Amino acid sequence: MMDIHSILKQLPHRYPILLVDRVLEVEAGKRILALKNVSANEPFFQGHFPNRPVMPGVLMLEALAQASALLAFTSASVERDPRAVYYFVGIDGARFKRPVEPGDQLLLDVTLDRARAGIYKFKCQARVGEEVAVEAEIMCTQRLVDA
Repeated sequence: MMDIHSILKQLPHRYPILLVDRVLEVEAGKRILALKNVSANEPFFQGHFPNRPVMPGVLMLEALAQASALLAFTSASVERDPRAVYYFVGIDGARFKRPVEPGDQLLLDVTLDRARAGIYKFKCQARVGEEVAVEAEIMCTQRLVDA
């Protein structure tokens, strides 16, 4: 399990783009189950959509990518270099199956499919309860950038 303080040590993201609130389970090199509490106070709900607030799909994918990064860092068993940035390399098979609304808890379930030459491929699924909200295969890589 990982609380918000541990997450902040691993991810460079900060409010309002930090989209992982807690890690419920992690098995290094295999799987992570994380949680995003979706609050009515999220800034994107003001414009998406004013009459029926729905979490944007790209932010659901970003939440899955952040959970993927936490799995990759945990699997590597090293402290994150503060110069490290985790980039998307590709997203395949993204399917949106259910809207995510204020008050929902988004369960981010990510499995490491493979890691080669610094590129990680993950099978990802985000659920609200037992209902799948989005699923995708995400590929990411880490790069060091100058401050």
